[in-house]
Amino acid sequence: MDMTYKMAVILDKTRLERIKGTALEKIVKDLYGGYLKVIELEVPDDIAQRILKEFPRARIDARGFIEETPVAFKRELFEVIAQLRSTGRDIFEELLKPERLGRIKEMAAKEEEYLPPPSLPEEAK
Repeated sequence: MDMTYKMAVILDKTRLERIKGTALEKIVKDLYGGYLKVIELEVPDDIAQRILKEFPRARIDARGFIEETPVAFKRELFEVIAQLRSTGRDIFEELLKPERLGRIKEMAAKEEEYLPPPSLPEEAK
């Protein structure tokens, strides 16, 4: 049986506006009593494996959610969802096209330059 994983796309007011009136609006979930809005995506196993391969920091948490993907990846993921008005496999296929993936990786590399790595507790001593 193929595993499916999940990925949450957090929606702020601007993003919510962009999907208003589309079928996507119906699948928005509330988190923390409505403080945050998210769209939960099903991620087929083969796509999940590609994401993990392309972004070494990405991992799957205990709930089966893919976490720690670069901000650039999540931003682009929302763009594709909004453009295609879909949450199906097609959004990941679009996202993982070589030219788009290349751009995401470039932006992700810049992110890493700006973010100081968190210090590990044993380094603090």
